[in-house]
Amino acid sequence: MGDDAVRVDGLTVRYRGASADAVSGITFAVSAGEVFGFLGPSGAGKSTVQNVLTRLLRRYRGSVRVLGRPLPDWGRDYHERIGVGFELPAAFGRMTARENLDVFASFYGVPTADPGRLLARLGLADAADRRVGTFSKGMRMRLNLARALVNRPSLLFLDEPTSGQDPVRAGAMREVIRSEAERGAAVFLTTHDMRTADELCDRVAFVAGGRIVAVDTPQGFKRRHGRPGLVAEYDGEDGRPRRRVFSASGADAGELAALVRSGRLTALHSREAALDEVFAEVTEVRL
Repeated sequence: MGDDAVRVDGLTVRYRGASADAVSGITFAVSAGEVFGFLGPSGAGKSTVQNVLTRLLRRYRGSVRVLGRPLPDWGRDYHERIGVGFELPAAFGRMTARENLDVFASFYGVPTADPGRLLARLGLADAADRRVGTFSKGMRMRLNLARALVNRPSLLFLDEPTSGQDPVRAGAMREVIRSEAERGAAVFLTTHDMRTADELCDRVAFVAGGRIVAVDTPQGFKRRHGRPGLVAEYDGEDGRPRRRVFSASGADAGELAALVRSGRLTALHSREAALDEVFAEVTEVRL
């Protein structure tokens, strides 16, 4: 990961007529080459922050720097540098997928990706010349991501990018997003899919009540909110799989050592919390 692509200090937003701030004093940074998850319950302020960063919302207090400049100093050239893929896909239904990407590519004054290769990366090569109006939701979402990548953005905003995908397609989309970060793009990701957040994000910020309540790596969160001890998975003497929790005190260390020597141990791991459990705990939302 490189220098900060996004730096937000004390961001505060209050909508006209509201009695309270939608976002109150939020501070964070996103590095180039980082996938940064911005997670929280509905109404937490995620969309407000995203709208500020994409310049859909320009009334705010605080400091926002993006790609080396204060956000207000950017002109129309800002949208040459960013890619946006929101949860509700937007495309021309009477055009083919290839024609859609050709049209969107024509909006930019910078070199753009080859539509055919981009569609192939997202599993749409066979549907490249089909009208988008015939696409399923999952196919539309993949086309939506392709559209967000067409200008090779330095900063990518994604909202529920794997929505509507089967597990295989979702995994393939996560690989594409990760490859964009490895290319050097900063990725600002909002999602309620904790598996996507867990597997994709370098760091996660949990948001509640218009504030960031915690920031850490997914692994750091799971360790911090897990319970002491080790979970052993092994083959029982009858050949059936077994599972046992060994205490952190080491009182049953001899039994664990005997199990290891037996050759029947198949897995040994700490009692980490799942990321959805962390989400519920730190944002105080009951699932």
